[in-house]
Amino acid sequence: MTTAPGPSVLDALSLLSEVTDEVVVSSVRDTHLAWADRAHGLTRRLAGPGAEVPAALHRGIASAIYSSIGLGLKAASTGLDKAAGAGLGGRLEATPRGRFVSSAVNGLIGDRLLRERPQLAIAMAVRHEGEDVVLEREHLARTYPDASGELVVFLHGLCENESYWNRHRDRTGTTYAEALAAEGWSPIMLRANSGLPLRENGIALTALMRRLVEEWPVPVTRIVLVGHSMGGLVIRAAGAVSAADVHATTDAGSDWNALVSDVVTLGTPHLGAPIAWGIGHGSRGLGRLPETAAFGRILDQRSVGVHDLVVGLTEDVPPLPHARYRLVCATLSASERHPVGHLVGDLLVRPRSAYGTDRRGNELFPGAERLHVGRTDHFGLLNHPDVLTALRAWLS
Repeated sequence: MTTAPGPSVLDALSLLSEVTDEVVVSSVRDTHLAWADRAHGLTRRLAGPGAEVPAALHRGIASAIYSSIGLGLKAASTGLDKAAGAGLGGRLEATPRGRFVSSAVNGLIGDRLLRERPQLAIAMAVRHEGEDVVLEREHLARTYPDASGELVVFLHGLCENESYWNRHRDRTGTTYAEALAAEGWSPIMLRANSGLPLRENGIALTALMRRLVEEWPVPVTRIVLVGHSMGGLVIRAAGAVSAADVHATTDAGSDWNALVSDVVTLGTPHLGAPIAWGIGHGSRGLGRLPETAAFGRILDQRSVGVHDLVVGLTEDVPPLPHARYRLVCATLSASERHPVGHLVGDLLVRPRSAYGTDRRGNELFPGAERLHVGRTDHFGLLNHPDVLTALRAWLS
């Protein structure tokens, strides 16, 4: 049922050593030296040229210490890489905690991982019980013995994985997937590298869905796509990619999006997310002073996926003309018109962005059905009774 074992814990520790050197040590060094230069500059103005020697001595000693720490961390990273290459170390994704770390790191620097440490980069896949599912008919039939022709596909958001859909299951007694499975749907849980560009993930989702439809044990008659946060943007990107692809091939599964009846987005920042804007402005502001420039560089090392959240996807990625769009937003306040709800939304996404409506009232999804869920946050939408009630009605 599953694919190759994946990266080891030693791969993750090697990455930690590398990042500690590049981010932590270098940031502390640059900040330390910038403040020292400012202090020594003041001393030179007061004491004259005689202050040059202590300043140079301080800089030399500090630089040597930081260089030694950096060399030690580089050596540790190299040694851990060799040990991991020899097959030593436990499997990183053998535990929920390891899978959490893997998804979080991929969301933050997933594009870099794909270039420099591909063994740690997540590949988009169908997931079942913490494992990738091989998209071949016999494997799918064993994994989904009660497979139906109606698929409901769930895609998580930034830094998340498929287990996030189980949030608050102890309170609700179920999940969206479990509840819909009881009504005859076949839930498909996906995992993606959320640090990649939206369009790149859209291409990966298109390829996966095409293969899934081709190999599904029974003929697929209907598909519903449900995306949380960034997942909704990837779904939109995939729809655009598939619509363009269908004209270039006659492959039976290539027009999978023709089977899509509904697209549900939960707290998706269609017009961008305030937290992403804040990161961008913060990095530029911090970069203006030598004493804080290192912290600005840390913020600038965020993945392309995080960058893409700044603007979302606008009218250049139109909705599927044959699908019904259901747009769900959450606010901390009971009413979305309350000042708190209007300004901060669900802490990460504002209602206007979740509905795809700009300041002038232009709508990305004309005629879409909207649902507001009050008194909850961004992650509360992953498993909320009001959303489940709506899903049952929309999918009936």
